[in-house]
Amino acid sequence: METIRFASKEHKAFYCEMLIKTRNDDAYHRAFFYAMGICAETRRNIRSLFDFKNGGINPDGLSDPWQTGSTRRLCRLAFNLWNGFTEEGKENRSTPYELFDCGFAPYFFEAIRLRYPEYCRSMECTIRQSAMER
Repeated sequence: METIRFASKEHKAFYCEMLIKTRNDDAYHRAFFYAMGICAETRRNIRSLFDFKNGGINPDGLSDPWQTGSTRRLCRLAFNLWNGFTEEGKENRSTPYELFDCGFAPYFFEAIRLRYPEYCRSMECTIRQSAMER
């Protein structure tokens, strides 16, 4: 079983609760709810960011008044991991240069790993596999 690094016990509880609520633990849901659970503001406002009835993201939540610079970065990453979403006319705000310029960055890597597990294996495992293929 993989080990997931959480920012807090609230983060872990939120992540587990959302996967149970949506009855889906595919890579999209795992990465999205992991990212959204990183901070209290996005956990509190999840219903403005995710449409539970239709099972999809709500990009309009990016302009909600509670949003800060850091929470917008977090949401942009989560939305992009969900379906490649970028804000029209603001695509440059979804680059690593912009997104990772906040205190949530260490956890962003974990969200990426959850979304792309097939590409985010450990280097040791990759090196061993490459050697065996030769």
